[in-house]
Order: sequence, then structure tokens, then C-alpha cells
Amino acid sequence: MQKESLKQQAYNAIKAKILNCEYAPNTFINEELLREEVSASRTPVRDAISRLEQEGLVKILPKKGIMVSDLSLSQINMIYETRMMLEPYAILHYGNRIEQDVYMKYYQDYQAYLKGADLPYSYDDMDDLFHQMFIDATSNVYFLKTYELINSQIKRMRIMSGECSEKRRKETIQEHLKITKCALKQDWDGAAEAMKEHLHFSKNAIFELLFKGNDWSL
Repeated sequence: MQKESLKQQAYNAIKAKILNCEYAPNTFINEELLREEVSASRTPVRDAISRLEQEGLVKILPKKGIMVSDLSLSQINMIYETRMMLEPYAILHYGNRIEQDVYMKYYQDYQAYLKGADLPYSYDDMDDLFHQMFIDATSNVYFLKTYELINSQIKRMRIMSGECSEKRRKETIQEHLKITKCALKQDWDGAAEAMKEHLHFSKNAIFELLFKGNDWSL
């Protein structure tokens, strides 16, 4: 296997454990333990840690070691501030690049979900794909890189805050449906505004879940 492949493999394995909270926020992880768990040598693991530090998922503390980064209230605010600027903009200026058939498929899937139908993908996967398609439509590498960083933290938020209620899931689907209906009408101003509303409700729901039993720093 090529050296670069080994580096990528170590990076993917360690990142997955952080995003799934196997390595919990504010805990220290040992380099030797990492090498054992991901079956990699020192160089790929150190390269992975360096990349994860740049992404804000770990902190390298002198004389202490490697600490998995926490998610503070101020960080969550910054994540949603960025999303609020990026996602409605992407819809407004690039939503017309997405085929109408794609919007129709989401519309049908959301209606099926509300009726209790079994779908071939999970609720979380459907949510991720819906938001990602607007960023992908921009073909802007800077937007894509920014959203990649944000999306990693969103996945951790889901784990750290616990499962959202079925009520909130249905509300989210209704909010996505509103965006989709506007897109099908090619009402991009309406779709962008609907995305702003959705992100506002999403942020409030995250805070509500996080405040239940968690002591968050400001």
C-alpha cells in the first residue's frame, strides 16, 4: 500500500472515532494507543493528528498530549452564523443548477417519510445529502472546504446532544419540504428565506437538546 494511502487510512479512522464520539470531547488520546487502534505506524498517525488539528477536532497541548476538542456554545453560534450566510446564498445563486427531477425526488421522499414509509437511507443521511447538494451546486472549492469543516462538527453535535425527537424530525422534514416546494416553482428568493427559517429552528433545537444535562462553556 502506498504511503499516502496509509496516511489517509489513519486520518479517516481517527476522524471517524472523533465524529462518533468514541473519543469523547475534552479527553486525551495517546499516540501509542492510536497506532494500535488504527493499525498504523507513527508517521501516518502524526500526519492525521496534524490534519485534525487544522480542522479544529483536536488540540495538541505542549507537555500534556493530544486532546479531543470540545464544542462550546460560542463555536456552535459561529457554525450556525456561517451556515446562515452560506446555505441561503447557495440556494439563491446556484439552486437553479440542480435538476428539477432531484427536487421532485426529495419532495416525494419527504412525503413518504411523513406517511411512515421505509426509505433506503436514514433520516440523518437524508438531511446531510439535502444540505450538501446546495453547497456542491456552487462548485466553489472555498465553500466546499468551509462546509466540510462545519459538517464534521454537525455530526459530533448530533451524537453529543442525543437523538432528536420524532416531533423535531417531522418539523425538519416540513421545513425541507417548504424549501423544496419553492425550488420546484423556481422561487429562489422564497427557497433561500425558507432555508434561513430552517437553520434558525435547527439552531434553537440543538441548544435545547444540549442544555438538557450538559454543562457547556461560553
